[in-house]
Amino acid sequence: MIICLPIEDRRRSYAFYQEALGLKPVGEPDEDGIPEPLQFGLADDVNLMLIPTGGFSWVLGDQPAAPTGQSECILSLRVDSEDAVDALAAQAIAAGAKEVTAPTRKPWAYLTTFTDPDGHLWMVDTA
Repeated sequence: MIICLPIEDRRRSYAFYQEALGLKPVGEPDEDGIPEPLQFGLADDVNLMLIPTGGFSWVLGDQPAAPTGQSECILSLRVDSEDAVDALAAQAIAAGAKEVTAPTRKPWAYLTTFTDPDGHLWMVDTA
């Protein structure tokens, strides 16, 4: 399975996903030192592929991606503790994420939400 997201800047996204979420890139580096296609391993047989917006629109059949500020999905990471939620939120903010929901206790989980540099919504939670 490959989850694809549109991005504006390969270098920025390459750095963000390593620094903010600790993801490891997949594939051999291209001439610019960044794997092409730009992918990160999420789990066995599950990758996240980041596609420049123009190419993403082409893949969609020449339709535009969702406008900035509009999320079509929530990408979620589950961690082991509230401290881990807090730490990952701080790490993401330091790497360029924008906080949407500060770490907080909800009836179903302790969670935080933030957007990556391209506006994709991420949730980090623990039960």
